Amino acid sequence: MISRRRFLQAGGMGALGSALTARAPQAAAQAPANAKGQKRRGHVPVRTLNGWSLPHVMKDGVKEFHLVAEEFEHEFAPGTVSKCWGYNGTTPGPTIEAVEGDRIRILVTNRLGEHTTIHWHGIILPSGMDGVGGVSQPHIQPGETFAYEFTLKQHGTHMYHPHADEMVQMAAGMMGMFIIHPKEPEPVPVDRDYCFLLHNWAMHPGTYRPDPAVMVEFDLWTFNSKVFPAIDPIVARSGERVRVRMGNLSMWNHPIHMHGVQFHVTGSDGGRWPQSQWRSEATEIVAVGQTRDIEFTAVPGDWAFHCHMAHHTMNAMGHEIPNPMGVDQTGVADEIQKMLPGFMPMGRYGMAEHQDHVDAGHHPGPRNTLAMMVGKGPYGNIEMGGMFTLVKVRDDLAPGDYSDPGWYKAPQGTVAWKVSGDPDYGNPPRRG
Repeated sequence: MISRRRFLQAGGMGALGSALTARAPQAAAQAPANAKGQKRRGHVPVRTLNGWSLPHVMKDGVKEFHLVAEEFEHEFAPGTVSKCWGYNGTTPGPTIEAVEGDRIRILVTNRLGEHTTIHWHGIILPSGMDGVGGVSQPHIQPGETFAYEFTLKQHGTHMYHPHADEMVQMAAGMMGMFIIHPKEPEPVPVDRDYCFLLHNWAMHPGTYRPDPAVMVEFDLWTFNSKVFPAIDPIVARSGERVRVRMGNLSMWNHPIHMHGVQFHVTGSDGGRWPQSQWRSEATEIVAVGQTRDIEFTAVPGDWAFHCHMAHHTMNAMGHEIPNPMGVDQTGVADEIQKMLPGFMPMGRYGMAEHQDHVDAGHHPGPRNTLAMMVGKGPYGNIEMGGMFTLVKVRDDLAPGDYSDPGWYKAPQGTVAWKVSGDPDYGNPPRRG
């Protein structure tokens, strides 16, 4: 472990400035697409949805990173901003990328009002570097900087988060991804490598800070602290092999479902599994505290990618409200509007009309609160939110191009079409 004197002599505090000036969007991956399944030298840099990777400096053969725990203003999507906690100005914090066998040093500066630590989730290291406050190290007090130093003995998809006042600090957004690339080229290389964290937030309607006391009834469900449609799409060229790394530091398990392909589950925080252990799925549960890697060959189209718990693909909702489905509310609105101007009944035939009312300005919600269902596509309302994004695959996308290609133009005859507007059309069989 680096001594205090050696740290100061090496200009350790200067690393803080270099890390903080690197808050620019991450660059596109430099490695070209595979050709005929050949092994690629090195690795493809990870693309963090709505995020970035933390730069490092080399000091005496050690890769040195610098994290700063601090409070800042975070936007979940246009319309909802919150005071969150995280690292280097973002939640989740920047992704740390290194290579198996690297000697790394991570400086952690605490700019919070209370003490903290960092636990390197799933990483093999000395006990005193494990980051459990009071057990394996003293707490990092406000204003202090600690150094963690160890050699990476594994590869895989990992995470980092506090192990001090954990419920509060994680509820406020303190977490990040830690990707360790294998030292040797992978037998089945990938062309694009994505990662993101699953998390939940108690952002009660009309409020401006997450509530750390909530255990179950969360209001926002996020990929990398963003809700749809603010979540970046996963972009690829047709035929490319894509890996998506997912970590779960929320308080729920999430069945992540991808449309359009059967992917292979290929790894976890235990590293990339032997190919004999890969399994084909369309939905994979990422449990609390776990990471999972999935890989697939990109197929042209716009494909939904989301948690399959339906309320996790919606934004702020009211809990324990009356169920009006099937209730004729004719005349009710006039009476209630006399006492509550702006009241609008909805829900007799379902909630699909919610987005129309909100978009038209007929149903304004509380301040700093996102609508429950949002997003528009080429064919109308998408009616989603929360843990939902799109995998956008195009034939003509250049290798290394991560820009949003817009909406997919489906070939003629490949879109479902209207046959009739008559509810009595045809003679469908019915049991009984």
